[in-house]
Amino acid sequence: MLSSPSQRLLWRDLTLFDGTRQLDEPMAVMVEGGRIAGVWTEQAFDPALATGAVEAGRGGVMTPGLVDCHTHLVYAGDRAREFEQRLQGVSYEEIARNGGGILSTVRATRQASEEQLIEASLPRLDALLADGVTCVEIKSGYGLTLEDELKMLHVARRLGELRPVRVVTTLLGAHALPPEYAGNADGYIDLVCTAMIPAAAEQGLADAVDVFCEGIAFSPAQCERVFQAAAAHGLAIKAHAEQLSNLGGSALAARYGALSVDHIEYLDEAGVQALAAAGTVAVLLPGAFHVLRETQQPPIDLLRRHGVPIAVSSDANPGTSPICLPTLMANMACTFFRLTPIEALAGMTAHAAQALGRRELGRIEPGAPADLCLWDIHHPAELAYAVQAGRLRQRVFAGVITHDR
Repeated sequence: MLSSPSQRLLWRDLTLFDGTRQLDEPMAVMVEGGRIAGVWTEQAFDPALATGAVEAGRGGVMTPGLVDCHTHLVYAGDRAREFEQRLQGVSYEEIARNGGGILSTVRATRQASEEQLIEASLPRLDALLADGVTCVEIKSGYGLTLEDELKMLHVARRLGELRPVRVVTTLLGAHALPPEYAGNADGYIDLVCTAMIPAAAEQGLADAVDVFCEGIAFSPAQCERVFQAAAAHGLAIKAHAEQLSNLGGSALAARYGALSVDHIEYLDEAGVQALAAAGTVAVLLPGAFHVLRETQQPPIDLLRRHGVPIAVSSDANPGTSPICLPTLMANMACTFFRLTPIEALAGMTAHAAQALGRRELGRIEPGAPADLCLWDIHHPAELAYAVQAGRLRQRVFAGVITHDR
């Protein structure tokens, strides 16, 4: 740590993006006791307030710490061979049906110990932190047994103890059908609902429950059973939906009050309206769109028209988005989906935090947790405009400077 939790820190002459908008005037920000103590225009700042404070920085662009609201960071093995296969014309669905895809990672992850998973996952987490992430969601979903799903969630919790980052965990037992349940998807969903969800809730290992609602995964009826079990155990709901087809999974998830639905390339207007009515966040995952060479665009104009919050995340995973550079996702969200840079940044801060049920994060306002990034750029839009590592001057976590270049 490069500062003390007891220090009062002050930044002056900032260009500020507060989580939803860029402020036009030079700003000052003070942090004390792990929280943002004050935000002022330079013109309104009283110099007496600086007495006893450490001036931590001057100039640059300050944003909230980035929130990566959809990742699969914990896994063993890699899927480089499948990357080659896709380049040769083999589809994602074909690879999955032939025992590759998610199931190849399942085999490697089941064989790995907790310590081996931590060793494999820490470099990926460190890459996110080096690019400004202060809160990350980590899903299970590569174990697909009670023991291995809980193992993954336990590893995710431990990662949050080993690094200065807030880790939100999600049980994704309904990610794929394990080989031992071939031809018996309903039986596997029984296991998810009657064993995995109760155990994860009882042991405090999961903050939410996710499903993969898709033709190669689970039907809407099966996903609904998972939603019901999650709700019965007090866990929030999320969904991978409308990635490869439109099965109505997003509207179903919204009916159960889902925090977010993610991917959504094939989402229709009825689904968008359902999200708007429920206050559910639409999470865009441009990394998977890029790696899978998808051509179906998410319905950005419909999401805007109906006022649905839009988040952007890395989807860091071994098969379809092996990318741990969140600011690259901001660029992709703009170039592929035509978000504005400010929309992309809101999608990686305030809206991403909302997608995790953590509305107190992703904002720069008095009283909010002091998770901040100071960037060596002139305008917030530069984070989305350029793909360039090393622009992070300072990373602040819970009021403590953890990175200072």
